[in-house]
Amino acid sequence: MGFLALLIVATPVAFWIRAEAERHALDNALLLTQRVADLAIRPLVNQDLLARDRSALDALDKALQPWRNDASVLRIKVWDSSGRVVYSDIRSLVGQRFDLPDWGRDLLAGGPGTASLESQQELENEYELASGELVEVYVSSSATDGTPLIFEAYYDDDPVRDEQQAVLYSMIPPLLLALAALQLAQLPPAIRLARGIQDHQVSRNRLLKRAVEASDLERRRIARDLHDEVIQDLSGLGYALESEELHGPLEQRPVLGGARTILQQSVRALRAMTQELYPPDLEQLGLRTSLERLVEPHQERGLTVHLLIPDDVPLGRGSSALLYRVAREALSNSAKHSGATTVVLSLRTDQHGAEISISDNGKGFDTSHGSAEGHLGLRILQDTIREAGGALEILSVPGAGTTVTARLQPRLAAAR
Repeated sequence: MGFLALLIVATPVAFWIRAEAERHALDNALLLTQRVADLAIRPLVNQDLLARDRSALDALDKALQPWRNDASVLRIKVWDSSGRVVYSDIRSLVGQRFDLPDWGRDLLAGGPGTASLESQQELENEYELASGELVEVYVSSSATDGTPLIFEAYYDDDPVRDEQQAVLYSMIPPLLLALAALQLAQLPPAIRLARGIQDHQVSRNRLLKRAVEASDLERRRIARDLHDEVIQDLSGLGYALESEELHGPLEQRPVLGGARTILQQSVRALRAMTQELYPPDLEQLGLRTSLERLVEPHQERGLTVHLLIPDDVPLGRGSSALLYRVAREALSNSAKHSGATTVVLSLRTDQHGAEISISDNGKGFDTSHGSAEGHLGLRILQDTIREAGGALEILSVPGAGTTVTARLQPRLAAAR
């Protein structure tokens, strides 16, 4: 990124330097032309030259010969206010008239001279058409009697290009060094910032791992308390009701029998809850066996569950725990709230990470109205997986079932 920033900054600056060098060279050409017009040409432009006297033209040719011997000067013309060429190094142009543009009238009125670098395409440029780009300079001057004139000169563009290159090559090294120094100065804080972000990511992942472990520990504590205290007490109460039913008064036996049946159903429900709350030891059993045990209670209640799980699931404990919790929550919602009769649970792992999907044929719900009843656990898991760098998606259509899909990135789903 620093190198790209260097290029982005240096490129327009290089073009700007090049343009400034061109402007500087054109200003020099304008200044030189003005001096020649005032000092070398003006004293020789008299009434004889304006009348196209040959001797006057020859005298001006002789005065300009040293300047014409410079290979960079290609053409010289002198115009009057009517657009007539009063002098040119090409004698056939002398006396011809051309329309003066607006800037020519401004120049005769005392405006500043102009210098440009371009190809010559006008009618008066018959002898410059094949020369390509030329430096064209116009300055104002006057004859000895005060007649306003325009002095025009054409120069080869090579000196301008050479000056451009010289200025550019002299400016680019210090510019690049300055930008490189700026990049190097920004490098230490950038490294500190990157390390701070990495440390924050590591800390966040550590906290997330602790949160997941704490949640599992709390679930196990609740399951243990239910099993060791509530379920045992209710089971003892069931045995007491059964004994009372057998030995008590005949008229109370139906009531006691009904109470015992309700109590036994409650005990079975509590035991199923403890199985859901108390996850198996994923590290010892593996995710495949744990998922198989997870679906057994649902299958016993009449829910058909199809498992599509590979034999080898190379996932770490944290990733396995997250995927197991997604499967547990989705199966519980399908069994309790969707009215589904069939569920398909699939798991796949590849170089793109791990993905678990739970699809049912239940009544579904409209996802645009938020999570349906019973999906609060999935919403919490959705936030947890997002914080871990993965994604959890819930797709549902009323009457067409629900699909819950969780994806973990490769760095999260890597084998331990």
